[in-house]
Amino acid sequence: MTAEEVVNEGNSIPIEGEDITPKKDGGVLKLVKNEGTGTESPMTGDKVFVHYVGTLLDGTQFDSSRDRGEKFSFELGKGQVIKAWDIGVATMKIGEICQLICKPEYAYGAAGSPPKIPPNATLVFQVELFEFRGEDITDDEDGGIIRRIITKGEGYTKPNEGASVEVFLEGRHDDQVFDERELKFELGDGESLGLPPGVEKALQAMEQGEEALFTIKPKYGFGTAGSDKFNIPPSATLKYKIKLKAFEKAKESWEMNSIEKLEQSAIIKEKGTQYFKEGKYKQAAVQYKRIVSWLEHESSLQGEEEEKAKALRLAAHLNLAMCYLKMQEPNLTLENCDKALELDANNEKALFRRGEALVVMKEFDRARADFQHVTQLYPANKAAKSQIVLCQKHIKEQHEKDKRLYANMFQKFADRDAKKEVEQDKKQNGTVMEISENGAQEQTAA
Repeated sequence: MTAEEVVNEGNSIPIEGEDITPKKDGGVLKLVKNEGTGTESPMTGDKVFVHYVGTLLDGTQFDSSRDRGEKFSFELGKGQVIKAWDIGVATMKIGEICQLICKPEYAYGAAGSPPKIPPNATLVFQVELFEFRGEDITDDEDGGIIRRIITKGEGYTKPNEGASVEVFLEGRHDDQVFDERELKFELGDGESLGLPPGVEKALQAMEQGEEALFTIKPKYGFGTAGSDKFNIPPSATLKYKIKLKAFEKAKESWEMNSIEKLEQSAIIKEKGTQYFKEGKYKQAAVQYKRIVSWLEHESSLQGEEEEKAKALRLAAHLNLAMCYLKMQEPNLTLENCDKALELDANNEKALFRRGEALVVMKEFDRARADFQHVTQLYPANKAAKSQIVLCQKHIKEQHEKDKRLYANMFQKFADRDAKKEVEQDKKQNGTVMEISENGAQEQTAA
């Protein structure tokens, strides 16, 4: 568009620049003062870092980050700044300096921002863009999944665990496309489709219709193992372009009545068991955890329904314990065994699996106690008897090791003390000899 130039009487700043508003209504005019570098501009959700000086049309300065000596940062397109800034900064490149002339409807409107900005004020900003970076969507904000939005989605709701999603995705590693598919699946089932956990995490942050770029670090990608299926090496950083075409949320706990929770828990239990049989322990664990979240604090059930809920919770914790054993996570195994034993203090599987977890943790005394408890309650359990023998063997080996360790330690102490005594004797003998020699010399001299 041809630059618009209108110089109003009484204005010290000419109103000029390119109309960059989507509506082309002249609400934001941009004039580049210094060209930036690179080809990329910030995207919606990016955190941008700028310096700015704000003035009225008569040249009166009302704000300046430069005077404060500190760059200003905000998340682009999130409504954290005036509309003109969200529009204008999105067109800039790193190092660019531009002038933005902002009509009231794209700034502070009819109200202004007293006392510095009067009502219906057209504002002038000189803005310099220093840096922009994508949005970190991880829970711990560890930089493991960075999002850059290409096309903003609609609405405010996002997929949850168990939601049915319809997506298009393209996965890249070192600029090579390794995965390009349209998929429809339930969140929680992604690993069975060859998707890294970071993709499902990304989808839970998206709105319907959104298209975004995600940089996924190894922790949320294929980890230290890589992926033989996609020829991805260990510890690889991945890039995914994902479009969330449609989704249907799974019902949250508060959206279901007690009977629905029981019915859904029974269905989910079977789904988890199928995953477990297929060796997909992570996916199985996701299903069992949903049962716990639905039923753990359900207090409105009575009689037979209460017993069903208790049985489902017990099965979920026992199965979670087994999943975590398979995944070599003994602490989580212990946690779920303890939860199961709160529901059934003498449960054979809970006691046995807790013992197995303690063996992994090399806490053989505690493990033996659990296996002995099993044999007392369930004398026919041969596996527990075998585990007791193994625990006793490990305990004996540990005692022998400790014995050797302490023996060596005591010997070292004895050797050290003997060495000290020898050194002490040498010192004393040397002093006596020195005195004798001095005494003899003195007598001669006399």
